[in-house]
Amino acid sequence: MFQHLFAEMNEMLQEIVIHYPTAEGTRREELLCKYNLLRRLSDNVMDEWLAFAEKMNNFSQGTDLSYAQEEEPPQREAPELSMESFVRGQGYYKLLMYPQCIEQFKAVISRYPDSLSGRLYLAMSYLHQGEGETAWEHLNHMITLVRNRKLKAMVYNAMGCIRASQKRYPEAQELFGLSLQHDPSLPEPNVNLEVCRLKDGELQYGSQLVSLL
Repeated sequence: MFQHLFAEMNEMLQEIVIHYPTAEGTRREELLCKYNLLRRLSDNVMDEWLAFAEKMNNFSQGTDLSYAQEEEPPQREAPELSMESFVRGQGYYKLLMYPQCIEQFKAVISRYPDSLSGRLYLAMSYLHQGEGETAWEHLNHMITLVRNRKLKAMVYNAMGCIRASQKRYPEAQELFGLSLQHDPSLPEPNVNLEVCRLKDGELQYGSQLVSLL
């Protein structure tokens, strides 16, 4: 139900990002007003969502919902998901506000340093900011914790993309090879190995990894 709202907000933000640096006079003031509107709207969305999430949590804690879980066993929820910083960080990421997202998820991993989802949000935000080496640090931390072979393959692929973008092709090829060892069906590493061989082309970080966010 929020897709239409976020689509319009993202479109407005993209307009600001493209035109504000060169805008002058009334056009610059108009874009600044739009930016301030987005900031107020994003804060309001976050506040309303936090209030809703708190009510949901209070209800689930005080109500027996076991009947609704008959078809699959209950899964233990990661504790960081209920943090205000986590919820706000997710919102900032969807709004393409990566510096603000980074600040929120720094708070998350300061409390839960082994949070896979927190590390992934930070890594992808730093990548969007062009800070590949910092993104590498968070992915490298994740790789020691991941047990799922498919997820580990996706992380190795992303790490390989960082090294390839730095033109460190032998390291990148090794990482893409590790990715394929863990999941031979993953398509992106083979594409990226060819990019390394040609030293040209577009690296693919993996839509499945991004879809986890």
